[in-house]
Amino acid sequence: MKAKFLIPLVLFFVLVVFLAIGLNRDPHELPSPLINKIAPAFDIPQLSEPNKTFSPASMKGQVWVLNVWASWCVACREEHPVLVELAKSQMAPIIGLDYKDQRADALAMLASQGNPYLLSAFDANGRVGIDYGVYGVPETYVIDKAGIIRFKHVGPISPTVLNQKIYPLLSELKKS
Repeated sequence: MKAKFLIPLVLFFVLVVFLAIGLNRDPHELPSPLINKIAPAFDIPQLSEPNKTFSPASMKGQVWVLNVWASWCVACREEHPVLVELAKSQMAPIIGLDYKDQRADALAMLASQGNPYLLSAFDANGRVGIDYGVYGVPETYVIDKAGIIRFKHVGPISPTVLNQKIYPLLSELKKS
């Protein structure tokens, strides 16, 4: 008879433990099956020069940052000054992936707010974003010299994330 009362009580405490663990996690650090795996390959047109393409294979041998963004994304505009600061540091080239956007709108945003990207690839239909497991823009990936994704950040990069996570990781990866 006592077991009937203990089972719901134990289940309640197990549920409380799982909720406590979930509430202590950083929502920007979503698990990604791509971490420590080779970045998905693609070859798509560049934003500013549609007759040229970009492929991650062209970045082999370099540590680089892939930033998924769009002109319609409010959080991307919030993040933009931080990306400009990262570009000025010259720690690593930043490649933009303009996601599900209109070419003219994207070019206008970069013209008005500054362009932190070495170049931007134009993912008009979102296929590349799907391959990278993009939840929503902005998202940022750090990719090492061998083309392996070492870090993923979901949401806008803050100065704190830049200084405490991205800069140290870039320094470490450039040494190896």
